[in-house]
Parts: sequence; structure tokens; C-alpha cells
Amino acid sequence: MSRNSSRRLLIGAAAATAAVLTLAGCAGGESSASDDTSSVDAASATSLADFGTLADLEAAARAEGKLNVIALPRDWANYGEIIDLFAERYPEITITEQSPDVSSAEEIQAAETNEGLDTAPDVFDLGLTVALQSTDWFAPYQVETWDDIPDALKEPTGLFVGDYGGYMSVGYDSARFDAPADLDDLLGDDYRGSVAINGDPTQAGAAFAAVGLATVQSDGTLDDYQPGIDFFSELNAAGNMLKLDVTSATVASGETPVVFDWDYLNAAHTADLPTWETVVFPGVGYAGYYNQAINKDAPNPAAARLWQEFLYSDEVQNLWLKGGARPVRMDAMIEAGTIDQALADALPAAPEETVVPTEQQSSDAGTLLGEEWAAAVQ
Repeated sequence: MSRNSSRRLLIGAAAATAAVLTLAGCAGGESSASDDTSSVDAASATSLADFGTLADLEAAARAEGKLNVIALPRDWANYGEIIDLFAERYPEITITEQSPDVSSAEEIQAAETNEGLDTAPDVFDLGLTVALQSTDWFAPYQVETWDDIPDALKEPTGLFVGDYGGYMSVGYDSARFDAPADLDDLLGDDYRGSVAINGDPTQAGAAFAAVGLATVQSDGTLDDYQPGIDFFSELNAAGNMLKLDVTSATVASGETPVVFDWDYLNAAHTADLPTWETVVFPGVGYAGYYNQAINKDAPNPAAARLWQEFLYSDEVQNLWLKGGARPVRMDAMIEAGTIDQALADALPAAPEETVVPTEQQSSDAGTLLGEEWAAAVQ
């Protein structure tokens, strides 16, 4: 898997938020469902208020009895534990985990292919570039904890919303390589046929971010990703670029011994390969969030909305943290005292300077990559 109005911010810095709105546990708390949820048009609901209470939404989702998710690898930012918790909490809702390793772009393709069928994905997890290109597929929805989410990390109507993020990093097998000190080290002979990125940057958010990191580490700016493309062209010409899709299995087997990926994904590979280590290069760091969205033609629209409420609850935001990712509500939860402080303290230090692409920069980079990437690394 690969995995905003104008924004250039530290990933740990959130905009000022309104009063904290806490989700009182997705089990339903003390609220009780009304006797009749059949009159609620779940497909047009834009907030929990359209259902009445969380218990009403839960009842509507249970009545549907299904949830189709796509592109959620279980070892990606702790998704396995999150999915299992939802299944435990709502045993009446059968979760179908479709194509866990496809890219963000392939999620949208699946929605197109299965449009009108009960096999269509109900929800999406997307990199920003694909989210920006695909808004016609999304239904607006604002979760109950909406006000805790920084304005820079959400589309104003809730078409797509940032949820968890991190820094682009390089992971490597320390039994085979010394730690690279900077980008140029990866061009050396020691890394011949060894350096991979997580997907195709024209389709996958993590690979797109790898080019973004190479751009800013090469003294470029996010207004023009050409320096990043040039770096990977040079890496390929040196014989060091490895054109394999990165998975936990390829890391464990040694097939992809050096990997550009998000820091929380690289850190997770230690479980598969104890000698795996992760480095975030000094200088300018590249940060990014993955976005949640609801399929406007979701076959299970109430379950899709319940899934969103679940993901943005305190409990699941802390589960992102357990997976090494930074939850989008982190600052608000720190202020409210609901963050798991031990997990927060275990996060690696943030780079001194961090950049995040704006919508325009992301769109422009996507266009440039579409025009230049294939020729640069052929």
C-alpha cells in the first residue's frame, strides 16, 4: 500500500482548536439507540447528528452487518490491532479486508470497477495527492471529534481528513550496511542494487513522499520536485535502485535491504528483522499524513461512518501512536489529558525543520511525476 489547504507546518504542531469534543467510547457509552433508524438516510449523513446519537449510528451499522475496507496492511501503522478491535466491538459487522497491499490510486480503481456492487469499498485510506485527484468519489462527513483536527489537515466539508502521519525515513539492514549519513551516501558502490521505495510515486503516497524528501534534501523546494526526480534517476543510473515493491516479507528475506518509507513503517520492520534500523536524515525533514474518506456509493454507508467515528476516537488515535505514527488529534489529546503519554514519549525526535506540501504543491508534483518519472528511472 502506499500510502489541506495551504500548509507548511511541523508535524507535531496543530492549529488552535475549538472546545474538545470527545467520543465517549465506540461501545456506545450510556446513550441508547432510538427504536427506529430506518428513516435515517445513512448515505447522505454528514455528521453523527444526522443519526441522532452514536448508539443510533451503531444500530444502523449493525443492521447493515458489513464493512468493506481496502488497502489496509495489518502491519501498517497498527492497522491489524485496529481492525481486530472494531471486529471485537461490533461482532455483528463482518469486515471484508480487500487487497491490503494495493496503492492509493488502486483503491479508487477498485471503487470504479465495483461501482454499484456490494463488493465496492466503503472507505478509503489515501495519500494526499490521490485524495486531491479523487474528491468526486467521496461523501462529506465530519466526525464527532472534528474540532480537534487542525484545519490544515482536513478538507473543509470532510470529503477527506488527515488521520495519522510521520516522517519520511530510510530503513536499512544494519548487519549488511553502515548507516547512511545523508542522501548522497546511497549513491555509493556499497548500496549497489539495494535501495527501494515503497511503490510508484505516481500512485503511492509513500513513494511520492520519498521523491519529496529527496527534493528537499537536495536543496530543492516543494514548489518543484525535479531535484528529487533527478536524485532517483542518478540512483538508478548508478545501479543502486531496486525496483521491487516493499513488504514485510521482502524486508525479512533481505530482498529489499534499504528502503525509503515512513518512519513508523520502517520501525515496524524490526519485528521481522531485528537488525533493521531507521534513520531520519538531518536537515529538512518531509512529513505527511494519510487521509480517511468515505465512498459516496458505499454499499454500507452507516458502517462506513461508524468506522470513521471509531478511527478518530481517543482509543484508536492512541493505537496509531502505538504503531509509531502520529495521530492527527495528538495536540488536542495532550491538552485534554487523553493521550498515552508513554507512547508519545517513545516517538523519535522531530527534525528541526519539517515541510509538508500544500494542495497546490502536491498537485503540481503529481503532474510533474506523471510526465517525468517513468523516463527518469527506466
